[in-house]
Amino acid sequence: MKTNSEPKPTEHEEELQPIDYIRAVNFHLMRGNQKEAYAMSKQAAVVYPDNPFVLSNYGSLQAIVDKKYRSGIENCTRAIALYKKKSLNGDVERYAVLYLNLGRVYLAAENKKDAISAFKRGLQYDHKYTAIVKKLQKLGARGKPVVSFLDRSNPINKYLGMILHNDDNTRAGVVQRPRRSYSL
Repeated sequence: MKTNSEPKPTEHEEELQPIDYIRAVNFHLMRGNQKEAYAMSKQAAVVYPDNPFVLSNYGSLQAIVDKKYRSGIENCTRAIALYKKKSLNGDVERYAVLYLNLGRVYLAAENKKDAISAFKRGLQYDHKYTAIVKKLQKLGARGKPVVSFLDRSNPINKYLGMILHNDDNTRAGVVQRPRRSYSL
């Protein structure tokens, strides 16, 4: 016989928590189901409109799936502002996720310059965040000039950059073809 002394779950406990929604969205995305992920993120944004990570996911998928670029950018930037308010001294590395989503929105809107800027901003918070590093490599984003106070096209920057780039490639095991020398 069941007793009524067991506490009944509250309405809040029956709901999915923000992390549950985010996991479900990621599950659908890993399976290639963008529409299902978008529907789940939309539902999460209704239930948790002030959760920065829910809002950021929603904004990202809004732009990618539904082509609503402006509201996607607004939701992602609002998510960053919300997180800034909530974590004055907390997990600064988690900003990288928010900037990754903002960058994805800019890419969906074919705004490569702002996407790269958002990705680089995310790396300021977590310089090893793999997802952002891969995005920047795929985009072919250029690093800072070797000598920052000189213009990128200055011969000193050009030659130092080539030397350092070749040195990085040889350390990474990339075999360089020798350059041909022509004599008169």
